[in-house]
Amino acid sequence: MSISLAKLLRLGPVARLSIGLVSVALALVLAAELILDALPGQASGERQMRQRYAENLAVTIAPLIEADNEALLGRILQQVVTRGGDILSTAVRRSDGTLLAERGDHALHWIAPEAGRSTDNHVRVPLNAGRTHWGDLEISFAPAGPRSVADWLRQPTVLVVVLLATLGLLLFYAYLRRALQYLDPSAVVPDRVRKAYDALGDGLLVLDQDGRIVLANRAFRKLHRDADNELQGRKASELEWLDAAMSKRDPPGAPWDEVLREQGAVADERLSISQADGGSIETVVGCSPIMDGSGRLRGCMVTFDDVSELQRTNEQLHQTMSELEASRSQIRAQNDELRLLATRDPMTGCVNRRALFENAGDLFEHAAKQGGDLCCVMTDIDYFKRFNDKYGHAVGDQVIQAVARTLLRVTRGSDVVCRYGGEEFCVILPNTSSEQAMQIAEKLRASIEESASAALRTIRVERITSSFGVASIVQGAADLEELIVQADNALYKAKEDGRNRVSLWQAPAG
Repeated sequence: MSISLAKLLRLGPVARLSIGLVSVALALVLAAELILDALPGQASGERQMRQRYAENLAVTIAPLIEADNEALLGRILQQVVTRGGDILSTAVRRSDGTLLAERGDHALHWIAPEAGRSTDNHVRVPLNAGRTHWGDLEISFAPAGPRSVADWLRQPTVLVVVLLATLGLLLFYAYLRRALQYLDPSAVVPDRVRKAYDALGDGLLVLDQDGRIVLANRAFRKLHRDADNELQGRKASELEWLDAAMSKRDPPGAPWDEVLREQGAVADERLSISQADGGSIETVVGCSPIMDGSGRLRGCMVTFDDVSELQRTNEQLHQTMSELEASRSQIRAQNDELRLLATRDPMTGCVNRRALFENAGDLFEHAAKQGGDLCCVMTDIDYFKRFNDKYGHAVGDQVIQAVARTLLRVTRGSDVVCRYGGEEFCVILPNTSSEQAMQIAEKLRASIEESASAALRTIRVERITSSFGVASIVQGAADLEELIVQADNALYKAKEDGRNRVSLWQAPAG
């Protein structure tokens, strides 16, 4: 039978109380040490040893100073720093503040004590000439303290604390184990009542007026792995896994605290209890006060209804609805894509001929009814057959694409750009006069001449140009088809006049 390490490390109420009492006792001892210096320590002994060492050294070097033997004085100070172990620097300072001799980085390590009194790490011994104060011997020591774990453990304070902790834990544990036999909270609930509560499907807690657990049934102990620990006598809010769940409430806090404080019932509180495996148990919590015959509050009863399965079912339903909505969105996107494919020329991205008559036809009818302006621009790539014959149809396609990109880039968002057929394009300009249309067409012509050839991806070709024909609705076209024919006739006029130019349609004379 295997026993988990967690179960071996679980502490019962007696052990927890014993540790608490020992902690209080040690705190009192340490407070006494801090306030009254009741425990023996090494600091005072170390300070006295350093003071005596400095005084002995002062006696040794005094004759050398009187004899003005600075060389021997320097060697002695050097040996003190070299062999002293915890001595960082030493110096002999005259009463006027000047140094007679120093060894070690005395300026770095020496901190002059206040009021001339020595400290633990900086010791000063006066040097007298007769009854006159001649100067001082100064020694800087490394900070006193244990240099290893063994030194730290041998300190009197640590030894006293360890001894008190060990003996106190044993004595407190033996005493409390005996005393708490008469204070067992489980004796409050009869065994038959406990068995009846264990038969319930919902988790149940019975708390006293202080929020301490008097009874926890079997279903409650299944809510979390740590719920199987010793629970009687503990505050429900001290259960870490339950407190973590309560912190997610808005506002945070336990509902039974509200019941014990306000003596009112709480119902339908959602509570998610996180599990060690990363999952969670979803519960609905209800709390009711327990009153005695005199109407005084004696505690409360807390129920935990496990609704995890219902929650999972709802989540699956929500996921199914989300998937259906995603499918509908995907279908709409596909329909939009099909609609785009049906209305766009795949090579250039311009609208195709059918979409032109659907969209621009409405624009023409609106302009005709409102008496507004609308122009049509027809354009054709000059000498396009030469590109196909000289470079092949692949380069010819690139030329068409370069011209289309220029048309789409230069025209406005309200304009309709159509690949009318082959290398021919049609541009519908709503709310545009013939003068404005001529300017736009000229801008398109110049942009194609300047940038279209440089936009080819695979080859350098000679200059690419286009010819443009412009016609306006005010010139009397009866419908869109006639307007396009007029613009197309103007295009042929531009080609006859030498190509790479813009021509406005003129009605035949007579």
